[in-house]
Amino acid sequence: MNAVSEPEDAATVTELARRALAHWGVRDDEPELLKYRENAVFRVRLPDGQPAAMRIHRLGYHSDAALRSELQWMAFLQSADVATPSPIAALSGDLFVPVSTGTLTPPRQVDCLSWLEGRAVGARGVPLDFTPEQARRVFTAIGRTIAHMHNVTTVWMPPAGFARHAWDFDGFFGPNPNWGRFETSPFLDGPRRELVFKAREKAVKALSVHERSARNFGIIHADLVRENVLVHEGAIRIIDFDDCGYGWHMYDLAVALYQNREEAIYPLIETALLDGYRQQRELTPQDVAALPLFSALRAFAFLGWVQSRVEGDITRDVGMRMSTIAADVVIAYLRGG
Repeated sequence: MNAVSEPEDAATVTELARRALAHWGVRDDEPELLKYRENAVFRVRLPDGQPAAMRIHRLGYHSDAALRSELQWMAFLQSADVATPSPIAALSGDLFVPVSTGTLTPPRQVDCLSWLEGRAVGARGVPLDFTPEQARRVFTAIGRTIAHMHNVTTVWMPPAGFARHAWDFDGFFGPNPNWGRFETSPFLDGPRRELVFKAREKAVKALSVHERSARNFGIIHADLVRENVLVHEGAIRIIDFDDCGYGWHMYDLAVALYQNREEAIYPLIETALLDGYRQQRELTPQDVAALPLFSALRAFAFLGWVQSRVEGDITRDVGMRMSTIAADVVIAYLRGG
């Protein structure tokens, strides 16, 4: 008999956070809800007085093995001088613990990460407020950081049992894509829908023959959006590894550029990001030529993601706006030759 789940709302996840605090030795702190999307993220204070980020994971979003693997990679990156949050073990020594609010609630995975100070590069749908020179410095630094992550991970040996999903062909176009199927999106009108499907044919053909080797494919962050890149005293810090997995390195770069496509200084941003990456890791002409393909793959993923979140994480208006942007990116790829 399957357990009956209580509705996942802010009150429920906050109660889960209160109960979870005891696993880290905290008795009298009120968790502060910061974000409630795939996961609920809280700011909490540990017994030593240090702030931390507590995550209540969505039921069934990641297996225990996948979540443990995410935390293991983050810990490795931290040891390799990539500024990321560090996993904070519970009193039991476990990297995460199952927590429930009662017999009717299946346990949720809960973990704690060290708190990183910093200012997000930007927010979704909000124009950047950098001067051109500031943008050049920031995106050059982001490119260097992404390349460093790829470099150190290329020579890392994941521990036994390491398991993460893949942003590979099946991750985008298989029967069960990572972020859902875009084909059933209610936000695509007739003419636009036809063009998106033509672009899919082009992308499927291109990706099926695209090089996949240790040189250009490995463990990637896969969600380097503005909100997940912090700037602190001129240094870049990376957060939110929830979507990390195996994929093409160019996908990380395409995601980092995706939200900036409408910026007037987009050519400067793209050049700076790629130049910064090249300072640490080689990019071949073929890699750069594939950037429109990987931008389109991000757009296809978004079309699948949006339709499954409407009336939940996002409103229909936001869903329509995000889907329109994604469709435009896909159509631009189709028309790009």
